[in-house]
Amino acid sequence: MAAGEDNASRARRARGRVEAEVASTVSRISRRINWRERRRSLELYGILAVQAGVSAALAWTLAHELLNHPSPVFAPSAAVGTIAAAIGRRTRRTVELLVGVLAGLLVGDALIMVIGTGPWQIGTVVTLAILLALTMSRGGAVVTQAGGTAVLIATLSPIQRGLEVPRVIDAVIGAISAVAVVALLPVNPVRIIQRAARPLFAALIEHLHDAADGMSRRDAAAVAAARDGLYGLSPQLALLNDAVSGAQEAVAVSPARWHRRGVFEHYQRGTRYLDLAVGGGQEMLRRAATAVRDDEPVPPGLAAAVHYFGDALALLQVEAESRQHTNRSEQLVLKAVDRAAEAYNEGVGFSGSVVVAQIRTVASDLLRSLGCHDEEAVAVIRRRFEGRRHEAEQSPAERESA
Repeated sequence: MAAGEDNASRARRARGRVEAEVASTVSRISRRINWRERRRSLELYGILAVQAGVSAALAWTLAHELLNHPSPVFAPSAAVGTIAAAIGRRTRRTVELLVGVLAGLLVGDALIMVIGTGPWQIGTVVTLAILLALTMSRGGAVVTQAGGTAVLIATLSPIQRGLEVPRVIDAVIGAISAVAVVALLPVNPVRIIQRAARPLFAALIEHLHDAADGMSRRDAAAVAAARDGLYGLSPQLALLNDAVSGAQEAVAVSPARWHRRGVFEHYQRGTRYLDLAVGGGQEMLRRAATAVRDDEPVPPGLAAAVHYFGDALALLQVEAESRQHTNRSEQLVLKAVDRAAEAYNEGVGFSGSVVVAQIRTVASDLLRSLGCHDEEAVAVIRRRFEGRRHEAEQSPAERESA
């Protein structure tokens, strides 16, 4: 009994040292990148503002000087609208602009000829233009452009004829100007991804640590709350995927960012497998909550494994942002597998065995996100799990002789 207590004490002390080392590393690197955070935010928003201003000026110049449009309001408006679109969706935004303009023109021209102009006519034209736009696309830009164009046609047609063709041409000029400016004055693709990843990582780390604490206390409500938190990460995941699309846009469109393709591909791969890891984590915590609620055995190793995942993500984030790549994140992932193997040997119930399986799945996905090949990641986790189980089954004398 005393030997068992001594082993448990040593294990707790060892884990405490690892956690202290991780916390120290995260704190040190975080302090180093903290001062960069505000500067990077200002740089990103500053570039977007400059892009919008330059594209608006370019669109107005092209429409006014080359095409002799006397008051080309639509061209700079379309340019700014394209720049203001979600980063990474500007090609789609351009199409939405044109679809919305077309919908507004079709409805506006057709109805004004029949019902004339006036307050109720404007309301009718806008309503029908938006309904037509919604049948073409669900995009908000389509609805905005359709409604705006319908208002312009309904209010200006009695005063100024022949707005239809210039409106379409201006929209094309504005969208093309915006894309050209994005190519010449691109945002940093890596910073786009990092900005989107930060809230996601913060939430992931918090929920995993909360779940681990809840499992240790056998608090089913706390584990369920952490599980629900993971299920609520869909908006952050969507934002990160949009950011990856934006980075892909930057490295594809802008020659100034072509040298970033290698870094982007690394982030793209990591994001893809992080998405899978979140899905595995959701199932992991769902079954963990069930195990606690059903009063199944929940060995300390299960909670420790979940906690290690949170530590690994914290370290992974700061290493990625500081570009100080080590193998510490991988080591923490493997420690999570070790603890899951120990827990499995101690004995788990039905839901607990599912938690163990999901720990292995999440660990494989995290190794893939770190750059490990698919088959290699699965093989590493399998060998580590089985090796740890075999080691735990051996007697102290057998381990010493080995």
